[in-house]
Amino acid sequence: MKILVTGATGKLGSKVVEALLKTMPASELAVSVRNPEKAEGLRARGVEVRQGDFDHPETLDTAFSGVDRLLIISADGENETRIHQHTNAVQGAARAGVKFIAYTSIANATHSKNLMAPPHVATEAAIIKTGIPYSFLRNNWYLENEIGSIQGAIAGAPWITSAGTGKVGWALQQDYADAAAEVLVGKGHENTVYELSGPLLTQEELVTALGEVLEKEIPLQQVSDEKYAEMMKGLGLPDFVIPIVVGIQESIRNGSLEVESNDFEKVLGRPVTPIKEALRQLI
Repeated sequence: MKILVTGATGKLGSKVVEALLKTMPASELAVSVRNPEKAEGLRARGVEVRQGDFDHPETLDTAFSGVDRLLIISADGENETRIHQHTNAVQGAARAGVKFIAYTSIANATHSKNLMAPPHVATEAAIIKTGIPYSFLRNNWYLENEIGSIQGAIAGAPWITSAGTGKVGWALQQDYADAAAEVLVGKGHENTVYELSGPLLTQEELVTALGEVLEKEIPLQQVSDEKYAEMMKGLGLPDFVIPIVVGIQESIRNGSLEVESNDFEKVLGRPVTPIKEALRQLI
């Protein structure tokens, strides 16, 4: 059996590959990357490195050839670009005769009001249309997304948010990676949708947990979206990023990540890393 992971040199992809290598021979694992030079370390360990670029569909015919089980890790970028890239990947998988597709989606994708949801909705639909057995890994939110705010808190800055009392199912990328690896090597995951979410917390609850880990009080400032945008601009974020980070706060405030689920435990066979332990690992 040949398993292939796309985006394998990225933050999540590299963790998925490491998790897979703990349970399967390197000779049965392949990776598809835009720049094979970045994956030389994997090649040296016996992993097959293939060049594949979602912007160039012709490269995917070779990249996905002979693959039984495929993990498509969602690309970065603006929505229209991602829809185009993901569609190319799905069509490439169908042409290559891939027998199973796992895809990293977003929480509650088909009903989500999150500004990042449209590419995931389109990709899930494209995968279903192929008729290939699938598993949608609806990843809630990476705790690593908060590293900037955590670093600020360590340095003495307040935690700034406009997300109000919106709840998020934060979890470590490692937990999401372990779940993806388990779905790729495990049995019984055909045509499944997993809402992978940690325990739901508000910003205030997350900051309280962080304060306990750091053994210091962290001030929390709830501000308007306009004020949040102004403060992010003051921190040096590029203009094109401002609407994205504000939109994320709005999406959280509107409950788009408030998905309660025990699917993590179902897939992993263990509880998700507790939030304080997860914060300790990041710090």
